[in-house]
Amino acid sequence: MITNNIYQEEHIPTQFERFWRSFRANSMAMFGMWCLLIITLVTIVSPWIAPYDPQTQTANLLLPPSWEPEGTVDFFFGTDDLGRDILSRILSGSQFTYGAAVIITAIAALIGCTIGVLAGLTKGLLSSVLNHLFDTVMSIPSLLLAIIFVAFLGFGEFNILLAIGLALIPRFIRSVYTSVHNEVEKDYIMAARLDGANNFYLLINSIFPNILSAVVAEITMALTIAILDITALGFLGLGAQAPSTEWGAILGDSVELIYLAPWTVTLPGLVIMFTVIVINLVGEGVRDALNAGVE
Repeated sequence: MITNNIYQEEHIPTQFERFWRSFRANSMAMFGMWCLLIITLVTIVSPWIAPYDPQTQTANLLLPPSWEPEGTVDFFFGTDDLGRDILSRILSGSQFTYGAAVIITAIAALIGCTIGVLAGLTKGLLSSVLNHLFDTVMSIPSLLLAIIFVAFLGFGEFNILLAIGLALIPRFIRSVYTSVHNEVEKDYIMAARLDGANNFYLLINSIFPNILSAVVAEITMALTIAILDITALGFLGLGAQAPSTEWGAILGDSVELIYLAPWTVTLPGLVIMFTVIVINLVGEGVRDALNAGVE
């Protein structure tokens, strides 16, 4: 008896396949993803690929970048006023800026999302009080919150990262609280509860898939804020202190040289700007792909 099926069965794509198809169709998101992967890889292997020790001082003071007539490929991004290789310092600083921002954003997201979910499931007076409390905290800029925490915790790289992490947690709490609270009020959740579904089942199977795009958007924004806050505090002298290779500290050390040796300021600034842009490109692409999958 013939059992072979001569008709091609329609393949129903999985949720991940629909997401990846939509994300891959976004050329800017793909560009951002590859750039972000390169930045992440460079951050991990930076101690081994840096051409010089970032703190080593040479006799080549304020040497221009290699594309300038007076420059040399031995110091591709040039040197600063102490003869230190700028490329090596930027590569080394990626761990203190981008790498640290990723870690504190992940920790803040885990803590903030957990508290936000628990708060979003509340009702009545407690829900109203939490709503007004989160609105009040969110009205304070994260950088100002970080400075307040630094004033209590003291200076030091660990205290700076802790302060920025504490400043980011309310953002996740507010975003997840609002998203969960809005979903809980919808009719399909009420119908599921009448069928006997508990909060855990509703959270995993119904609520979380519908708020995932909001969480991704908040993670992207928080990672951008973390990078900018770390560099801002370093630039202001409230964060990493000289001779740290944190990108903001490099800017702060070289700001007086902007007219004499502009590359000492523009090159670290361009690295910060490029990193923030590609993070937002990836976040926008992921959010659009998730929304397309839901639709």
